[in-house]
Amino acid sequence: MHLVVIILLTLLCGAVLLWLMFGINWRSNRNYERKHRRLHARMQAEDTEALQRLLFSNSLTMHVEQRFRALTMLLMQGGRPSVSTSIPQIITSGKDKYNMLMNDLVNAKESIHMEYFHFGIDKSSRQIRQLLMEKARQGIRVRFINENIANWPIPNLYFRSMRKAGVEVVNFSDSRFSLLRFLMTLSYRDHRKIVVIDNRIGYTGGMNINDHYFYQWRDTHLRLTGDAVASLQYAFLDTWLAAGGQLNSALVNFFFHLDKPPCGLPLGTLTQITPDDPTSPEPVLLTAYEWILNHAQHYVWFQSPYIAPPPSLISAMRNAVQRGVDVRVMVPERCDTAIMRPINKSYYAELTESGVLLYVRSGEFMHSKTIVCDDYLSCVGSANLDYRSFGIDYEINTFFYDRDVALDQKQLFEQDLPICHLLSNSEIRTTPWQHLMRHLAPIV
Repeated sequence: MHLVVIILLTLLCGAVLLWLMFGINWRSNRNYERKHRRLHARMQAEDTEALQRLLFSNSLTMHVEQRFRALTMLLMQGGRPSVSTSIPQIITSGKDKYNMLMNDLVNAKESIHMEYFHFGIDKSSRQIRQLLMEKARQGIRVRFINENIANWPIPNLYFRSMRKAGVEVVNFSDSRFSLLRFLMTLSYRDHRKIVVIDNRIGYTGGMNINDHYFYQWRDTHLRLTGDAVASLQYAFLDTWLAAGGQLNSALVNFFFHLDKPPCGLPLGTLTQITPDDPTSPEPVLLTAYEWILNHAQHYVWFQSPYIAPPPSLISAMRNAVQRGVDVRVMVPERCDTAIMRPINKSYYAELTESGVLLYVRSGEFMHSKTIVCDDYLSCVGSANLDYRSFGIDYEINTFFYDRDVALDQKQLFEQDLPICHLLSNSEIRTTPWQHLMRHLAPIV
């Protein structure tokens, strides 16, 4: 009898814990303001006309193709940055990213900000870690956000050594603030990939820091210069302050581009960097993807390693196809985790029945998260086509309003097609196991 009571109590406690971790919807104005209050307070106290113009001015929206201007306003919801300009470099080779990043880190003169979902303990990760420590010893301000839950297998000593070298390390999730709140938000991971060097050079996209990304997988990343780096910096500082980090000087000192005079014509590529998080009153990235599908005239092509799209997104895909839009989704044949492959497959039938052209890519694992639409709009980001990216994780995507960048993205998609297999309805057999695994999509 005692054993039965113990088992029942254990199951009850487990159910309560799972509800605390996964059953609460944090999307509300109150939670959003609470999460971001430290940055908002600094902005109110230290705001300047130049800072507002750099981050939130609508002056460049008029240069966006007219039918996409509504999208730029949608992406600005909740005080997110507006359209700016950048000189983008699209990176599809992990080795290229590693070499470029190492070179930029070596040449850093003032500051290095780094925020990654995965920061490994393998050879390339240790080399980057060692360089961060060396730069900190040289007097460079190095700030590092540790996604401590995703990186839990890495011993604390790994990051403690960074702190001893002078690197300012904060944990994204910290139980010292409130144990109950820590448990309730344990599932909400920082899935972003951000580097800002000397307030002038930015990196973002799909690649994390470890050997898989640098030497084994197919991914898409960005190196940015220009005013858009300020938007990337703004997103990093928001997370840094929310995680308990400190800033040693006035906010304006973190934005190099403030000393530039306003320009009537855009210099560079029209760019909009959009962070999203689970406390935002609206799921801005999901809403943006649906908007793109609802307004596309010719095609929308997606790449994503994981697919568990919410019903509203599948409906938007179906409606687009019915209007004659070419909707394609490319996914990898193999996944990096055993649990995601059956989840991906459980959506194959629903997508193909909706008229989506579903391409399964063989070869190395593809980790790219990209969109290209109508030879004009394109996007590279951290968000997958799944529940977690749209509602649970902290993500950041970069949207481009530019024909040349879109054609480059389109070409990259087409270069992957020769090693893809286009699925047909007759080939798809969804098993009960896959349907069961599908219910885990919002939490894995």
